Order: sequence, then structure tokens, then C-alpha cells
Amino acid sequence: MDWIKFCSDFTASDGKQHALLDNLNQELSQKSVLLGDGFKLSAADNDVFATVHPFVIRVSDSELQKYPHVLRWMDYIQNTVGAGTTLQKINVTKSDFDPPSHPRKADKKDAESSSKKAISVQKTADKSNGSADSKKSTREPPENKENPTAAGNSKTSGEKKKVQEKSAGKTTEKAPEKIADKESECDISILNIQVGLIRKAWKHPSADSLLVEEIDLGDGNVRQVVSGLAKYCSPDDLTNRHVVLITNVKPGKLRDVMSAGLVLCASTEDHAAVEPLIPPEGAKIGERISFAGFDGKPEDVLNPKKKQLDKITPHLRTDENGIAMFKGVPFTTSAGPCRSSIHNGNVK
Repeated sequence: MDWIKFCSDFTASDGKQHALLDNLNQELSQKSVLLGDGFKLSAADNDVFATVHPFVIRVSDSELQKYPHVLRWMDYIQNTVGAGTTLQKINVTKSDFDPPSHPRKADKKDAESSSKKAISVQKTADKSNGSADSKKSTREPPENKENPTAAGNSKTSGEKKKVQEKSAGKTTEKAPEKIADKESECDISILNIQVGLIRKAWKHPSADSLLVEEIDLGDGNVRQVVSGLAKYCSPDDLTNRHVVLITNVKPGKLRDVMSAGLVLCASTEDHAAVEPLIPPEGAKIGERISFAGFDGKPEDVLNPKKKQLDKITPHLRTDENGIAMFKGVPFTTSAGPCRSSIHNGNVK
């Protein structure tokens, strides 16, 4: 919670970022990471990295030298698999290390030992080859007692070999493709998740449990989305609210009203509380949510028959601090991670 407060102070404190960065530098002077052992990055490290990155990337190199421990920590995170790989890398100057070369001199005993081993190996190889040649020469070729094409042999040996090769080819060629397809369908990068602003909201004309929202994605791109939020939010609660939504779901009608998106919400296990995810203050309307380590391109439109969302949503959750996560990786914007007041909840 201390680091969540740090993130909040850092984004809200205009002009005080250098002082907060100095505090972070002192904190990291005696430790490698903020929390945990560093083998698996903590939510605190991920969140603070995503929060300070937009500021650090704009600071001059001379200024950055004042924060050596912060630079070392950020360099470790951005070069760790599955963390920080979608953000622009921070250039960290490192001194070259060229260790002196001191080859060990082989003494007389080592030389004699190596020579004896080489002679022994050569003798063994010669003996093996001689034995094999002897056996090969004394073995008589088998008589061809049967015609390979006679009754009882439906295929020649050549045909059998072709069948075996063809069968093996099917197994070795198609199996990796199926595995790759299965993994890509569970990769969150196929989703186009964006920050939007609800301009208007109203009750669905024929369904009490549904609301209709008009969501601005910037550059004149406005979507109409139908959400099952009537039980938890009023239209006034949603108006002028920033939300996180999937924009490449296949458009379709919900109770005769067209919907072209899916607003992502956090909920408790019993669904007693449900609320839309909250992008951080300063996140740009229309920007795509990124996930460190998942930098693929989104599909134009999801295929409902593949049930891709059904495979991804079980991995969407909020952590103990309310940070929205996919497999432990935060929903990240240019201004920091997305959150919810619902901790350890489901996201869909």
C-alpha cells in the first residue's frame, strides 16, 4: 500500500517528481527490488516502474546520473523476461568489463597424460573398426527366398517406407502448429483494449438489467456499447467516466440494440459488487492498454466460434492492491496501471 501511495503521489505531484525519485533512489540503495527476492517481480515493482517510466524517459542523461540505484533497478526490470518489454527502453550507460586472459600453461605431466589418452582412444577405435569389418566380411547375404511382391505381401518395402515417412510427417509437422495456435488464442495481445470516455449513458429500452453507453475513443471514433451494469451503476454515474473496453469484439445486437464493444469490469466472487476498471488520471482517450511481454498485434475482429475471450478472461483479475492483471502482468497505460476499488476480484 505504501508503493500504491507513492504511485499516486508521483502522478499527482507536479514538480515534485525529482524529490520522490530521490526517495526511491535511497530506498533502492540497499536492495535489488522493492519487494520480494527479484526472481518473480512483485506487483509493487511493476506498478512503480510503469508510473515513473514516462517521467524518467524525458529526463536528461546528466540528471539521471543522480539516481544510479533507480537506473540499475529499471534496467533490471526492462531486461527481465515478461516485464517492461512493451515500453521504450531507457538507455543505461555501463562500463565495459574486459577480463584479462591468463591461459593455463600445460606442464609436462599434463602433456604426457594427454598423449597417452589420445593413443589409447586411437587403439580402441582401430580395434572396434577391425572387429566390425571382420564380422561384416564373414556374414553371408541372405537368400531372397520369397518374391517381395508375392501373395501375402500387399506392399513392397519401398511403399511401406513411403507410408511410414508420410505418417511421421503428419505427426511432426502439424503438432507444433496446433500448439502455436492454441497459445496464440490465449495471448491477450489479440485483444484491442483501449481507454474510452463515456459521453452519454441511458437505460436500455427493453431490458431493465442493461445500460447503453456512447463511448468516445478519440479522433471522432464513437462506439455504442451495451453493458449489464444497470444493477450496479446509474446512467449519471457513468456519464463522463473513463473506462477500459475491448473494441475488436464482433458487433452485434443485445435485445435489439447494437453493441460494438465490451466494457471491462471488476467484480467480487459473489457479484455483489461490480464496477468498470479505472484508467489512471492522465491516460489518453483511445490509447491501447499494453501488457509487458505480450506485444503482438490485435486481431481486426475476434472470431466468436474460436471462443478466444473464454480462454483469456479466466486469467484476468485484480490483485491485492486492486491493480488489473493478466497472468500477473498489469494493464498498463502511458500514465500507469489501471485499477479498481475491488481487490482480488475477477475481471471480464
